Amino acid sequence: MTKPRRILITGAGRGLGLEFTKRWLADGREVCALARDPEGSPGLASLKADYGESLHLVRCDVGDEASVQAARGEVTAFVEGLDLIVNNAGTYGPRGETLGSVSFDEIRRVFEVNTLAPIRVAKAFVPLLMQGEAPRIVQMTSLMGSIADNGSGGSWSYRLSKAALNMMTKNLSHELAQSAIPCICIHPGWVRTDMGGPKAPLSIGESVAALIDTIDALSMEHSGAFLDRDGKPLPW
Repeated sequence: MTKPRRILITGAGRGLGLEFTKRWLADGREVCALARDPEGSPGLASLKADYGESLHLVRCDVGDEASVQAARGEVTAFVEGLDLIVNNAGTYGPRGETLGSVSFDEIRRVFEVNTLAPIRVAKAFVPLLMQGEAPRIVQMTSLMGSIADNGSGGSWSYRLSKAALNMMTKNLSHELAQSAIPCICIHPGWVRTDMGGPKAPLSIGESVAALIDTIDALSMEHSGAFLDRDGKPLPW
């Protein structure tokens, strides 16, 4: 497969999103980095200073329709097409949730970011993806969204939102099949990010290096799959 050259990623201001952006720029690719406050990210500011017009900083709150549409207008001024969309923005929600303590307001908030936002981003940017070269769309999901793998329960908001994201990805893979655009959900592993915490076994760099190799190798035969960072299938 051709490596994607023009890339859009959400949640680019820190963590996995920032590392993706750094590595893609170093590899000579062009990145539209979407974040709620891109100018407030020291990492993005440093990359902008180093890579100039190869990096487009776009303010976008993926939980807000008007913000996504405004971002679409900015991105279309930068690029005529996209080769890759990565829905990376995400939130965890409350820790230690039980049936007795679960908050419907929190479930709705987490769903807004983890499940509805990728739909919103796809609706806005798939037309640009259709103008790309060997285009593909990737959702950053979690093994915690796997029904088969759920051996402990808990984390209600996060688990529900990621399970729904996996179904969204499968649905989208069918819809985009006639346009030959593969749509895949990938679990990055348990990573030492703000969300993953300091006890996670993987560094951000280790996870993203493997993820990029897997994303670069994606084709239509992978469309609709649920994969780990090394491209191995995971249980739904």
